[in-house]
Amino acid sequence: MKGFAKRITMAFGSGCIGGLACSLAVWLAGLYGITKSLGVTMAPAISPEWLYPRLVWGGLWGFLFLLPMLRKSVLRRGLLLSVGPTLVQLFVFYPHRDGHGVMGMGLGALTPFFVILFNAVWGITTALWMRFAGEEA
Repeated sequence: MKGFAKRITMAFGSGCIGGLACSLAVWLAGLYGITKSLGVTMAPAISPEWLYPRLVWGGLWGFLFLLPMLRKSVLRRGLLLSVGPTLVQLFVFYPHRDGHGVMGMGLGALTPFFVILFNAVWGITTALWMRFAGEEA
């Protein structure tokens, strides 16, 4: 039981670190006008109210890293497991919770590209952090 509790804690904590990296990438892309220059209105102001849910969701999605798959390749594992949050954001959150349409098209035509990119940042960072912390990502 002790080893399993450690793995759960590492998965959640690593997912939170990945959520922080992803959130900073989104914020910096907005701050430097990258998203706007490509026609996507994705430029959040960084605040506790904006950041906190992203850290928690990152941690919850981190539980995917408990699945025994692709343990030898950190990059592939991070990219593969980032597909889950990407699909939920594009097909659940954007259309039903946020009112931006399927795949967030109300934010701009390249929104899916940015969602894939930013969630890949989450996945790779989470996998790297787990590996760095001594867990097999």
